[in-house]
Amino acid sequence: MTARIDFATVDDLEALAGLLGELFALESDFRPDRARQLAGLRLILGDPGAGRLFALRVGGRVAGMASALLTVSTAEGGRVALLEDVIVAAEYRGRGLGRRLVEHVVAWAAASGLPRITLLADRDNAPALAFYERLGFAPSAMRVLRKTISLER
Repeated sequence: MTARIDFATVDDLEALAGLLGELFALESDFRPDRARQLAGLRLILGDPGAGRLFALRVGGRVAGMASALLTVSTAEGGRVALLEDVIVAAEYRGRGLGRRLVEHVVAWAAASGLPRITLLADRDNAPALAFYERLGFAPSAMRVLRKTISLER
């Protein structure tokens, strides 16, 4: 099995949206909405200053993805990354590809001079939490709070 990781392209958008549908079906805070997922992916892809999309390819097929969104941390005094949308298609799980994908994004962040990567995971998803902790991510004393703003669409 030949796997490689690179930046996603516009040709990958449909496959990435499919993976996000799979991911959001698993997460308790989100619901799959292909149109919204495609809109978000296009925003990231169209603005490298907003972040980067990474595609994990197996035999040329998109088999996984991750996004690294960029923001500014006043605590760090510069840009940092928010790791999101980490997913490997079900048929490719258990082969170490998720580890390779996250390690690739971490290496990219380090090479880009980003001193910190933060991620969010469902608090009830023990396998995901253990996975990230094995990769060196540590629990934070911070607590996530969210307010949804109703926008007319």
